[in-house]
Amino acid sequence: MAEIIQRDGTWAFDGSTVRITPGLHRSVPLFRQTYGEIAIPLEAVSGIVYEPERKRGRLRLRLREGADPLLQATGGRLPESADPYKLHVDIDRSGVAEYVAEEIRRALLLDQIPKEPAKTYLLAGPPVPVSVRSSDGTVSFDGAQVRIDWADTSDRVKRATGPRIIAVGDLVQVEWLPNSGYEDGFLRFVTRETVFSKLPPEKDPYALDLWGSARRDLLTALVAAAVTARLPHPSIRTGEYVDRPQLASAVPSQSDHHDVLLRRLRELGELHRDGVLTDEEFAATKAAVLRGF
Repeated sequence: MAEIIQRDGTWAFDGSTVRITPGLHRSVPLFRQTYGEIAIPLEAVSGIVYEPERKRGRLRLRLREGADPLLQATGGRLPESADPYKLHVDIDRSGVAEYVAEEIRRALLLDQIPKEPAKTYLLAGPPVPVSVRSSDGTVSFDGAQVRIDWADTSDRVKRATGPRIIAVGDLVQVEWLPNSGYEDGFLRFVTRETVFSKLPPEKDPYALDLWGSARRDLLTALVAAAVTARLPHPSIRTGEYVDRPQLASAVPSQSDHHDVLLRRLRELGELHRDGVLTDEEFAATKAAVLRGF
């Protein structure tokens, strides 16, 4: 077995699986500590590099496109410090790091692992149930449905609609953008009905507006990945491995758009009549809905 133990964590390779275990040191980001151990089958790996530097080097594991629901959900937008596939290596352990990298490269060559995109997720993603408290509310996922409980600081429109419960079968995709600390992020659950209704995250009852602690809001990526792992693989959604009639049935028709628009406007009208929305809030939200369609 090839293994390297560092403050950031431990990487071990037994010939078929790369096992990454985060370290317990306080310098290890909360995201990596919360995600826990990751078992990566060799068939999900496209390559590995060791990048030596003056004081510390880095091991970087590269995965095949479409193999990991976490990378799929985050779209390469995870901060580098939270990247679970990177390991800081002390200079006196550079020889061990190069040995681990060489062992993995040799196994990739011997097993003739393809480099093209994977046709299915090869990693399981974060375990469920998973629940994260963010700046806009608490989002939970049990493997079958997503539940959002709004915070007291959430927009009045969101709080007025009550907890949002979304079945996996109703979802088309998950959109995630991290809270950078300088710019707000969001976690949006896109359903067949809302695919063309792009309200601002702070007004969208299907989205969490991430504006508070960047460190804690980053954990919403775990929910995004867990949900993504249970949605159709991108190769299917793009129609590469399904016939066109099946693909077309997943695309909302023009009449569907019209029905959704009327339903959203009717909901806003009811909130306005009930006094939940002021005249100004109703006008602004209505305009945002119309722009989205």
